[in-house]
Amino acid sequence: MDIQQLALAQEPYIIEMRRYFHRHPELSWAETATTDTIVHELEAMGIEARRFPDHTGVLGILHGKQQTAVPKTLVLRADIDALPIEEKTGLPFESASCGVMHACGHDCHAAMLLGAARVLSSITDTFAGEIRLLFQAAEETSSGAEYYLEQGVLYGAAAIFGMHIWGDFDAPYLSIPEGPRMASCDNFKIVIHGVSAHGSAPHQGVDAIVVAAEMVLALQTIVSRNNDPRNPLVVTIGQINGGKRFNIIADQVELVGTVRTHNPAARAKVEPLLRRLVEHTAAAYGATAEVDYAYMAAAVLNDPALSRIAREAALKLYGETALGDMPPAMASEDFAYYLGKTPGVFCFLGARNAALGITATNHSDLFNVDESVLKRGAALYAQFAVDFLAADLSLRSGAALRPSFRPL
Repeated sequence: MDIQQLALAQEPYIIEMRRYFHRHPELSWAETATTDTIVHELEAMGIEARRFPDHTGVLGILHGKQQTAVPKTLVLRADIDALPIEEKTGLPFESASCGVMHACGHDCHAAMLLGAARVLSSITDTFAGEIRLLFQAAEETSSGAEYYLEQGVLYGAAAIFGMHIWGDFDAPYLSIPEGPRMASCDNFKIVIHGVSAHGSAPHQGVDAIVVAAEMVLALQTIVSRNNDPRNPLVVTIGQINGGKRFNIIADQVELVGTVRTHNPAARAKVEPLLRRLVEHTAAAYGATAEVDYAYMAAAVLNDPALSRIAREAALKLYGETALGDMPPAMASEDFAYYLGKTPGVFCFLGARNAALGITATNHSDLFNVDESVLKRGAALYAQFAVDFLAADLSLRSGAALRPSFRPL
């Protein structure tokens, strides 16, 4: 059994599927045609494909034919949603949907997992246990995984494996270290209340825009003066909304932002610091302010034992040059929700190829990938699955939520 060669044989199919998904992107929770296509492809392979009762996404079920005393269950996950971005790549298979684009590689993830499904379905006599192929919707909402947990996709699962193609990481390398891989994601909205007045008489009002400007600067001291500089931490204001007219003192401004870190202890400190700075900055100018702070995905932390299995799988497939060095990302991933219930590992696959002019990063309207790496992603999905199911590991049990989905 040579999974590298089996994946290579599937390369035309994987690229074809990637281009189809890229041409037909769909936003979070609206991946209807994508779901239909994945169901069709899995059933054509003879794999049971289950839909979910009230949302998009697919769960494929594959059983090994070997016998073992204690069979294990593994979940392989790929996300499938696109972003509200107008594509500017000019590719022959550029998005046909105005203002919607696969700018984060989810088209590649879905295609690679379908390629892995073809490989695994052809070698079921070589492994024991159950492999679940989760094609997850709505990753870009930062919390889509919560729905699938409620549906019991991890029920009885011993582990979960995920992968992400990355525009800042050179092709064709894989990065699979243990420990922190992606940051937690917390979002906040600050509403500042001032007093409206004529723009020519600022002394008669309380300028919420001035307060907002001071607040934007003050919030950066959470990073520069309250955080240990050895700990990565980001506090970003992504939106400022306020004001009615050029000659009116604004009585209300909204600041919307996000907080990212790999450190759970540092994460816990940010909200009280942020609230204190907001409250006192507003008070100093005679304004008031309120904070809505939402905890989203936690940091993605790779299980050490599973990371070793994944690295060994990569080396088995592609030798000593398979692995590259990619530092932990400050972006977030709702894959963390699964890791809160079941041990897992999250791998990065490099997509950057300067020689081909492929250098745009994820979420860019110019984002593209070196398609020659896609077979490697499919191969690693499959090799990790076979190696994990054969490994003698003692891991904590999977999430105890029973599945509520039904077969087609």
